[in-house]
Amino acid sequence: MPNAMTKKTIIKGGRVIDPKNGLDGEFDILLEDGKIIGLERPGVLGGIGAVENLVDASGLIVVPGLIDIHVHLREPGYEWKETIESGTHAAVCGGFSAVCCMPNTSPVCDRAQIVAFILEKARNAGFSRVYPIGAITQEQKGESLAPMLELREAGSVAFSDDGRPVSSPAVMRKALEYSLMCDAVLACHEEERSLSEGFAMNESAISLKLGLPGMPTAAEDIMIARDIELARLTGARVHFCHVSTARAVTLIERAKNDGVRVSAEVSPHHFSLTEESVANFDTAYKMSPPLRSAEDVAALLDGLSRGVIDCIASDHAPHERDSKNVEFAKASMGIIGLQTTLPLTLKKVKEGKLTLARAIEALTSAPAACLGLPGGSLKVGSDADVTIVDLDKEVVFDQSINRSKCSNSPFLNCLLRGVPVKTFVGGREVFSFEKEFKK
Repeated sequence: MPNAMTKKTIIKGGRVIDPKNGLDGEFDILLEDGKIIGLERPGVLGGIGAVENLVDASGLIVVPGLIDIHVHLREPGYEWKETIESGTHAAVCGGFSAVCCMPNTSPVCDRAQIVAFILEKARNAGFSRVYPIGAITQEQKGESLAPMLELREAGSVAFSDDGRPVSSPAVMRKALEYSLMCDAVLACHEEERSLSEGFAMNESAISLKLGLPGMPTAAEDIMIARDIELARLTGARVHFCHVSTARAVTLIERAKNDGVRVSAEVSPHHFSLTEESVANFDTAYKMSPPLRSAEDVAALLDGLSRGVIDCIASDHAPHERDSKNVEFAKASMGIIGLQTTLPLTLKKVKEGKLTLARAIEALTSAPAACLGLPGGSLKVGSDADVTIVDLDKEVVFDQSINRSKCSNSPFLNCLLRGVPVKTFVGGREVFSFEKEFKK
């Protein structure tokens, strides 16, 4: 018999969509002691005793807690941009029950002590789960490997030098060989810097017209091709971060068809915006990789819809106002994205570019599979990480809604449709739209 003090939550009446387990229909879900202990058709869960929290999800969709495998939480070292607390607060407001944080902090996450620091800060914050990603190389300099086994044992779920490519093929090969001993994935920022040095946007007729230095798509494609071949050589796993070109989609699809162990993500801004957004020199549109052509955007959406690109990741990159409020060529790169990823994805569902099931998969079970994470499932016995979404709810993403410490987003003050209304982590309600945004 369960303890009389044990808390139970029933989420009832919602349309449950769990692509990993092939579910799409009306179910009631019972959460207890941090786990999903019941998933039944309406009415079956009656008679289970006192329920402390009854959540009516009628007219809403209920999905596994969203997972974002590419987030910059900035702590330690850049706490004026973001902290683990503020970033994970924004995450749960965006429907994410778990995030992976990139290692380009100060100091770099290239030692066990930094991993332990991140995990402790996340526990104390009490919002989303945080999975640290350790650096591939010491101080992300691309020279000597970081202590990967030590980082893995401390809790790193993958390795990346994100923000910088591993330029040396020999170093990358060695990293891939070591990753096999760690049973871990290398998540790669792919950029041939001899082709992209000093870039501010995509290289094209538009960059020439604007007089801005451009990054050719080949700078990304060359490095993706290189790492496909190194993955083929070593048998190790490579995950391609923030893919942005049509050619990359083709290369990744061919590699998968060959049985090479690769996966890929795309960020919402790369499938929602094109290089034409840069025309007014608004630094909110400056990012790395840069916004590409309409043809690239179409290819990314096609690749995402077919599963060539496995998942969606925000690449949440907060920057303070002063680093963006400068001339375009000198501005910092990146945008915040934790609270806009879901509605931007659902917009593509509404436009017929993605099915709803594929969109949910790309935000739940697919990112979990890319890095070997728990989560992404509502199966009985799973952790009780659940997101409830109102597909029709509209909200203006303004400063009253934004929970990041920074506001560098081209979608600020835009009307967004389809937002999370509740997020549960380990059975605990960590976000309620109604409670959070009372005005």
